[in-house]
Amino acid sequence: MRVVSKDNSLKHYKWGNQCDGWNLVDENSLSVKQEKMPAGTSETKHYHQYAQQFFYILKGAASFETAHSTIDVQAGEGLHIPAGTQHKIINNTVADVDFIVCSQPATNNDRINCE
Repeated sequence: MRVVSKDNSLKHYKWGNQCDGWNLVDENSLSVKQEKMPAGTSETKHYHQYAQQFFYILKGAASFETAHSTIDVQAGEGLHIPAGTQHKIINNTVADVDFIVCSQPATNNDRINCE
């Protein structure tokens, strides 16, 4: 066991339009990531066949677009995305959004883009 933070040599990656991510837990059965989205960015709508996800907003506010609605989530709030649910996260604000995303199992090779 070890204490982790995005500041102590964790694997960093870029995604989407200049978004940042850090792998806090990177196991086949569980993935926990901290991610940052700059103002005005979004990802491609997609779904996961097997993985459920939980997004927890640390700073800022994000919108989640699903097949049927748009859900706004503020700092200190979270959203559960069941497996098979089309979704994308959007930062429509003028500030960065920092969040944690937990996936169980991990989403490696389990992403189907809809757009």
